[in-house]
Amino acid sequence: MLEQLSDFYFLNRAAAFSIPEILIALFVAFAIGLFIYIVYTKTYRGVMHSSSFGIALVAMGLITTLIILAVSSNLLASLGMIGALSIVRFRTVVKEPLDLVYLFWSISVGIVVGVGLIPLAVIGSVVIGLILFVFVNRKVNDTPYVVVISCSAEEAETQSVMLLKDKTKKHVVKAKSVSAEGVELTVEVRLVESSSQFVNSLLCIEGVKSATLVSYNGDYYM
Repeated sequence: MLEQLSDFYFLNRAAAFSIPEILIALFVAFAIGLFIYIVYTKTYRGVMHSSSFGIALVAMGLITTLIILAVSSNLLASLGMIGALSIVRFRTVVKEPLDLVYLFWSISVGIVVGVGLIPLAVIGSVVIGLILFVFVNRKVNDTPYVVVISCSAEEAETQSVMLLKDKTKKHVVKAKSVSAEGVELTVEVRLVESSSQFVNSLLCIEGVKSATLVSYNGDYYM
């Protein structure tokens, strides 16, 4: 009778993993998570990377590994986990596309390690890390910029456009705003040898009140 009752005890329905196997899986997930964090800090192109996001990458791999270990050999746990995760809503907006890459990488590592494919997780992470190091840190000389010019007269607008034509490799007018105070131009440009000296020349034009050079990656040059 006791043996029959023990069959319904929840510990006997748990996944049949030994403690060393669980510790090895968590250790591998933690080590690869640290590698992902290092790659994230080395390839971040902004002013200051988010340390909390880096820690979240490490924790994401560990949590995903635990989930996969639980659901891989227990049907009840997998059904319960699906129901629990279906009500979770994430409100944080990910603005940088590469952040999505790191999140998906960390989750994928947790899944692969959780099912026991540790060599695949290690080799795949090394390859992904090398690819990110090469392409993200590669210097691109033809980076697009946006010039915002505020003019008080039409003649200043014409001279500004002519100066951009002479001092940049390419220029395209993206927007033009006209008001009682004057004209505001938004022009996409490609710099010549990364030189931004032409912005100073714009202020020398009579009628130009301000000129701002804006990089698409968030850097501002005044």
